[in-house]
Amino acid sequence: MNNLKVHMGLVSNIALPTASSAVAFTPLGQELLNRGTLCVDDLLTAMWTAKRQNVPLETVLCADWHLSEDEICSAQATAFDALRIDPVAAPPDPRLIAAFGAQRILKTGLLPWRNAGAATVVLCTSVAGFMRHRDALAAYLGPVRLALTTPTQLAKAMRQLRDPHLTHAAETQLPERDSSRCWNSAVAQRWVFGMATFLGAALLTAPVVMAALFCLLVSALVILTTALKLAATIAGWKTASGTEHRSAALPVRLPTITLLVPLYKERDITAHLIRRLDALDYPRSLLDVCLVLEANDTTTRQAIDAVALPSWMRPIAVPEGTLKTKPRALNYAMTFAHGSIIGVYDAEDAPAPDQLRTVANHFANATHDVACLQGTLDYYNPTANWLTRCFTLEYASWFRVILPGFAKLGLVVPLGGTTLFFRRTVLEKLGGWDAHNVTEDADLGVRLARRGYRTEFMASVTEEEANGRMWPWVKQRSRWLKGYAITYAVHMRDPFALWRDLGAWRFFGVQLLFLGTLLQFALAPVVWSFWLMPLGIPHPLQAVVPPAVIWGLAGAFIAAGLINLAIYIIGARRAGKPRLAFWAPTLQLYFSLAVAAVYKGLVELTWKPFYWDKTTHGVLMPDATLPPRRPAHPASDGQQMPH
Repeated sequence: MNNLKVHMGLVSNIALPTASSAVAFTPLGQELLNRGTLCVDDLLTAMWTAKRQNVPLETVLCADWHLSEDEICSAQATAFDALRIDPVAAPPDPRLIAAFGAQRILKTGLLPWRNAGAATVVLCTSVAGFMRHRDALAAYLGPVRLALTTPTQLAKAMRQLRDPHLTHAAETQLPERDSSRCWNSAVAQRWVFGMATFLGAALLTAPVVMAALFCLLVSALVILTTALKLAATIAGWKTASGTEHRSAALPVRLPTITLLVPLYKERDITAHLIRRLDALDYPRSLLDVCLVLEANDTTTRQAIDAVALPSWMRPIAVPEGTLKTKPRALNYAMTFAHGSIIGVYDAEDAPAPDQLRTVANHFANATHDVACLQGTLDYYNPTANWLTRCFTLEYASWFRVILPGFAKLGLVVPLGGTTLFFRRTVLEKLGGWDAHNVTEDADLGVRLARRGYRTEFMASVTEEEANGRMWPWVKQRSRWLKGYAITYAVHMRDPFALWRDLGAWRFFGVQLLFLGTLLQFALAPVVWSFWLMPLGIPHPLQAVVPPAVIWGLAGAFIAAGLINLAIYIIGARRAGKPRLAFWAPTLQLYFSLAVAAVYKGLVELTWKPFYWDKTTHGVLMPDATLPPRRPAHPASDGQQMPH
């Protein structure tokens, strides 16, 4: 083992190679040369890249030179005269696993295997990692001995031993006070039945009074939400494309980024997704892509098996549990993540090739309270039909005008569900995602704000597939609105605590954003009734309310409609799709679909609150969105090796 220390000293003292310098290769490098696996020039480049990126040489060889885990493990075993052990075939002592902790094992790549005499055999995937943690291991376990395994074998062994624990943690790691898992459908049914009974009785006994109250409520909501949108538009006016530009230089050392991509029953989109992720311009040794699928999802598994995955991309099967949601899958997969930054993409996403460099740049130059970056979302099939045109217009105004304005105003920002990037330490501190919330992104946005963290928008666009079918659109929107209702209910369990955490201004924003959105859609027919007047049809309230009041309310609705129309036009121009603005007037009809969605979602709260109504992808996706294949050569971090 003393010789091992000497060898490993060379890893941290690699001289930058020059044309005339004599280079002392690491034992692993020398063994690969002896085997003829690499030539000298490739090894020099790999060593320099590993030092530059501050990652183990094995990671670079696997990601950039496409060496298999087995080749690297075999070479390390020979170079260091160490045993190879497959912990799947020869399981470790579960007492050591329980004492050391599954998450620590997966994070460090060090697996205490068994006691052998006076020492504990520790399996590692990298000798450099073992040496870096050797003193800490010895302090915790006593004398330790090195043995080698592969990353895949280590992860598989951990799943074999600890899957029930990891699955339970994925569902319950968020404290109950912050989670929706204690939602009581029976109580919700009683509330809904009671409210329906009260409103029905009130409408029968005093229909005019109730109609007037509804009109006043919806009028106040329309005026307040429109005023807030207008303020957000003005606040973000100087921000080009609705994003925050940062021109500072990239960090000297790029971080490792883990991308979590949840997939479920994705037969048609998987090959497209892999091609798009392959087009990302980021060093492969710093990129960790996890394709997250359900264990019983044979459809997606077959689609993945039909494609040759690169070494930096791996499937993670989430075991069956008490529910099946995207946030639960994200929680489970994050346990296996390698990166210090955690990103989330959806199956149909087409991110800008330079997006991850933008993320690294933005985080490197942001203050420590910036815990989340939200990218701009757009659609690559806006002209497929009327619904996709309206969907694109809605997202253009939301992500390029309103949400950046909310951030400028200091309001809580509901996250978008994809093209999200988090500092891993913060995400773990918050307990990850609420596994039971079907709009987990909005909930996480509120929790970030309550803990004093901020979300910023970055100058990078991800294109998605717009939902262009009527009933699937309603189902998708009902899931979002159901999640809004659950999120609001969870955070309003203790209104005074929410006020204390957020302050008056952001507390008001939460009321308007969540409760206001739900009420506006639920009471939309009240607004529609005012459109009878320009058509010459008397309004029901004209018999009891002065005409000036009726026309004043009608004028307020018209003004709100014109302001929203202007916001849609601004969003279309910022998205580079100005012709879509001609369809903006039809959004009144488009949003009428959300009325059906909100009632569907509210009914589901009393029946199946955690049901995830999946959206099918790959339906209206033009082939032109596929990027060209990336050249098969090692990726760099933008720095050239000195000569």
